[in-house]
Amino acid sequence: MAAPVAHYSKWYRAGDFVFVSGQIGLAGGALVEGVEAQARAVLANVSEALAAAGGTFDDVVKCLVFMTDIGNFSLINSIYAEAFGEHRPARSAIGVAALPLGAEVEIEAIAFLPE
Repeated sequence: MAAPVAHYSKWYRAGDFVFVSGQIGLAGGALVEGVEAQARAVLANVSEALAAAGGTFDDVVKCLVFMTDIGNFSLINSIYAEAFGEHRPARSAIGVAALPLGAEVEIEAIAFLPE
């Protein structure tokens, strides 16, 4: 698992909950090009963090999706839906002015994983 790019943990357990820090579209140590590729890389990074904590997307109860262009909502939503399948956790989608390293999308997640 790639190291975080700042002073935080990629995921953190608090009792029965696991908090996955906001993930951006890094692959191989670099930001991938394009919003579609970034969304796929973001979800792969979220999945990797969940797996490290012993979970999967099915354990997620809440996601926050940040995007620099709310016009990309439909595209990001379709990629998100592919990843989550029939599981539909609570979610917020927020347009922001900028994201770390020039990313176009960032996703954080909260999972319920009883110890």
